Amino acid sequence: MSQLTVRSQTGEEAGAIDVPASLASGDVNAAVLHQVVVAHLANQRQGNASTKTRSEVKGSTRKLFRQKGLGRARMGDAKSPVRKGGGVAFGPRPRSYRQHTPKKMRRLALLSALRNQVAEDGVVVINEFPPSENRPSTKQLARVLDSLGLADRKTLVVLPEPNRNMRLSCRNLPKADLTEAALIHAYAVMTHDVLLVTPQSLDALADRIASAAAMGLQTVEEEAS
Repeated sequence: MSQLTVRSQTGEEAGAIDVPASLASGDVNAAVLHQVVVAHLANQRQGNASTKTRSEVKGSTRKLFRQKGLGRARMGDAKSPVRKGGGVAFGPRPRSYRQHTPKKMRRLALLSALRNQVAEDGVVVINEFPPSENRPSTKQLARVLDSLGLADRKTLVVLPEPNRNMRLSCRNLPKADLTEAALIHAYAVMTHDVLLVTPQSLDALADRIASAAAMGLQTVEEEAS
């Protein structure tokens, strides 16, 4: 079983931790991961783009000039799509872009994304999260990220449970985002360079993967491969 180095808030080595077996080995299902990410992005679309047809444009329905005798192309009213200020032919209308993906597929995509991060050394383990005091401190969190060499890397801080002080400390850092182990999803993992976790966060992620496997994820993974 592979191990990850545990570091202190000053960046020094503070031990090692075993990577859960489900994350340390196994295939990365790129096809499922791609499908889930595309569906996630599609579900973020509002779908409220709209244009007016010629029947919705305000104006007269009078024929602009007579049909024959002028040597010009025949023309109807001023709301025709071929005229400036007229309606739009085949323009966008409000619609839903939502794509449904099964729960097992989303969990398999998350497992694949986590395996990919572990394989590419994209997981950094810290012994405990700042701030150590019972108050938010963006300066202290920024100092810790700099000590870990993550100041210029897009970092996803994964909490084992909700923490108001960490949420307030992280929200003004341009390169850092924050989530919880119970809420993390494949798109969030794939759009960050590094996952910053504690041993408790890693255990929470392993428990989530284990519960997914108990619901039949292993069978889905075998069928997908």
